[in-house]
Amino acid sequence: MNMNKSFVLKNEEKCPQWRLFDAEGKVLGRLATEVADALRGKDKPYYTPHTDSGDYVVIINADKIVLTGNKWEDKEYVRYSGWSSGKKVATAKEMKEKHPTHIVELAVKGMLPKNKLNREILKKLKVYVGAEHPHKAQVAKAA
Repeated sequence: MNMNKSFVLKNEEKCPQWRLFDAEGKVLGRLATEVADALRGKDKPYYTPHTDSGDYVVIINADKIVLTGNKWEDKEYVRYSGWSSGKKVATAKEMKEKHPTHIVELAVKGMLPKNKLNREILKKLKVYVGAEHPHKAQVAKAA
């Protein structure tokens, strides 16, 4: 390989795989960093920052995620509708009861770069509550 040339991954050379992560008993932040690196492709030798070189990621058992310390009561998820008095605050415990997949999705989204590539990368993230998911054929083919 010529050391005077830099490597840039082209769209034709991309070959994304399907990867399965089981969130049961895993700490939220540690799982989110693993998933964010897999989505971006940072764990591959041909990683290129400005291209989407990552894999598709399926996360199962999102309802069995673990938060350390007192975060189930202390961690707050804030959203704002844009209207006056439109601020909604939910604790992590409330989010787990209503939308357990949103906790994982928001953690992974926060660990991705804030640019246009972010939207493309997030489309490759699939999060499910139980152990069942509709991507068994893709995951089995990749393994």
